[in-house]
Amino acid sequence: MNLKDLDKRDRQILNLLQDNGRLSNAELADKVNLSPSACLRRVRQLEESGLISGFHMQLNLKACGMSGAAFVFVTLDGQGRESLARFERAVKTINEIQDCYLLAGQYDYLLRVIYRNAEDLERIHHDILTNLPGVVRVNSTLTLRAVKHTSKLEV
Repeated sequence: MNLKDLDKRDRQILNLLQDNGRLSNAELADKVNLSPSACLRRVRQLEESGLISGFHMQLNLKACGMSGAAFVFVTLDGQGRESLARFERAVKTINEIQDCYLLAGQYDYLLRVIYRNAEDLERIHHDILTNLPGVVRVNSTLTLRAVKHTSKLEV
């Protein structure tokens, strides 16, 4: 199943769950005019098809003591498969790195890193980022505030 195979109700279900993943099946069924069992069956089909990859809670970074985020461009010493794989394995183990993207262009990777304060960012930079496998250069840009942050897709 892919997006072109979805009917109006499937699209409604996906949009509603993206807006509020905590909707109960009964609430969701009511909003899309289905019986609870039919609604649950559709949600399960969407999960099994891979269109729904999971349900996640999102914490407020400031409430958790994280005062900032930085986008970090990373350059590696090589771009062979094993070099990339070593770097990616290491990145996956570091909680401060929230996102990691392989890039085409001037840099090899873009990371989104969260930190508590300036000292924490210095620690992350000095003790973690520059010691990742193959890293020869990091270039950080600090965010002032998030204007928009979403993972919602229009379906």
